[in-house]
Amino acid sequence: MRALSEEDTESVLLIRPVSEKDAAAISGIYNHYVENTAVSFETEMVSAYEMQQRIKELSSAYPYYVLEEDGEVIGYAYVHQWKERAAYSRTVEATVYLHKDHCGRKLAGLLMRKVIDGCRECGVHAIIACITSVNTASLRFFESLGFKKVSQFPEVGYKFGRWYGVIDCELLI
Repeated sequence: MRALSEEDTESVLLIRPVSEKDAAAISGIYNHYVENTAVSFETEMVSAYEMQQRIKELSSAYPYYVLEEDGEVIGYAYVHQWKERAAYSRTVEATVYLHKDHCGRKLAGLLMRKVIDGCRECGVHAIIACITSVNTASLRFFESLGFKKVSQFPEVGYKFGRWYGVIDCELLI
């Protein structure tokens, strides 16, 4: 796939399955959100080693993709088991992050559509997106993919000295 960059020169975009070798790039992307936003409720940065362990565990069971632009990882998306009970086995939770310098280019949609296709292939029935309530851009993004708001919790995450809510959206596939 090809897309025009902000400089109006052609760049090459590639979505591919994640590799453990992507851990440093992924932790770099993710840690921006951990340190600077309430998008993630983690409060401590994640090391490349820890991210490598997460990648290893998740990618062995679920769709997990990275987005490269000209060979550099600029985003990633995956799903993981939503809850542990057996009856939830065909329900997953979706995650997507882009490098802060690549937001607003409609690239997250490319990643999430690939993840949704992967979920269809492996028999997933429902995908949940858990969104921090102040993240209205993410809510609009998931709704544009067909997700429907199904629940809201006003104050469940405490970060940066204040309470944040979450909104759950669901896509049945």
